Amino acid sequence: MSNEGKKVKIHYTGSFDDGEVFDTSRLSGEPLEFECGSGMVIKGFDDAVRDMEVGEKKHIHLEPAEAYGEVDEKLIQTVPVDRVPNAQDLPVGESVYMQGPNGQPFPVKVVSMDDENVVFDMNHPMAGKPLNFELELVKVEGA
Repeated sequence: MSNEGKKVKIHYTGSFDDGEVFDTSRLSGEPLEFECGSGMVIKGFDDAVRDMEVGEKKHIHLEPAEAYGEVDEKLIQTVPVDRVPNAQDLPVGESVYMQGPNGQPFPVKVVSMDDENVVFDMNHPMAGKPLNFELELVKVEGA
């Protein structure tokens, strides 16, 4: 039985290889809800849930290609300080939001800054990282 195209509710805990938890649905007590196979979640997560049954628990390890992809060097850009509004206020090492082509905000990391340039990393913060998930399928609608 496949969950493809069905609305699923799943509890998850995501961690890095060193055991650090980066996200969990258990804190809120509300499971994540999404349509399986629709691309609403990362590929490896979708693939793992596809054949799970309600009540089933599973541990998965995802390499970057199945998660947020590898780091794309083209998405690390150097911009002259004089072209960045309020450059002096940028928090080096942290993320700020920029505006995309359609006006939507997206996070970018301020990698470094000197008197002439600011280096921004527009990769997803978890690009290049292998991820681990503990999954528990709570409900399937349309089964």
